[in-house]
Amino acid sequence: MKLIQKQFLKGSREFEITDGVIQIRLKSPFKEEKLTIMLSMLNPEPVVNQSFLEFHSRVKCGPLLSLIRDKPDSKTFTAFVDQLKIRAREEYNAFAGLRAGSVPEGLAANVYTEPPDFDEPHKNPTSNKRKPVNIESINSAIQMLNQYLDAEEIKPLLCALEALKAKPEIDSNFSLLVKAFDNLGSQQGAVLTYAPYVGILLSDDSAVKSRAGNLEEYDVRPV
Repeated sequence: MKLIQKQFLKGSREFEITDGVIQIRLKSPFKEEKLTIMLSMLNPEPVVNQSFLEFHSRVKCGPLLSLIRDKPDSKTFTAFVDQLKIRAREEYNAFAGLRAGSVPEGLAANVYTEPPDFDEPHKNPTSNKRKPVNIESINSAIQMLNQYLDAEEIKPLLCALEALKAKPEIDSNFSLLVKAFDNLGSQQGAVLTYAPYVGILLSDDSAVKSRAGNLEEYDVRPV
């Protein structure tokens, strides 16, 4: 499904949903730019920002996608947005291992939660609230990041992933990943594009609660 938005003197913006991603093509009188965003990383509930409709990242890093409202017309725009929201939910559920319609998306973070053990009142409950770590997915994320990004520039993140892979049950390793991602700044978008499982880990409730609230915001929205 494709949406084409034209702006007088500014060129055109083309958005196409295909194969788990949204392809973006920006044309201006002087240059052309292409972007690719993983649908699994989009929050399916957009935010209205003046004349734009913005789709943010699931890990709350800022808007990843910005559409001009009601262009080229209200009917076409609404149909595209509805399809984009559906596909974003489907891709996230597929990546997280959820069957379509099996669990409401809002409850997805609780699918793997273990029931509390009331016989051990002094047990640290933090680990029980976190989803099990998929070692294979972490391996894949590390390989993709090493292949497509400068390993030296994201070394703390790679070290955090290696530590989490070795001992996923240790909360401090999980916190290390959160901190390393927070310090990436503008590279967060690239990391989420090539290693979407990092976003799955960071979208966990325990990750959100452990964030300091000063996450550096990046903006790769097409304008």
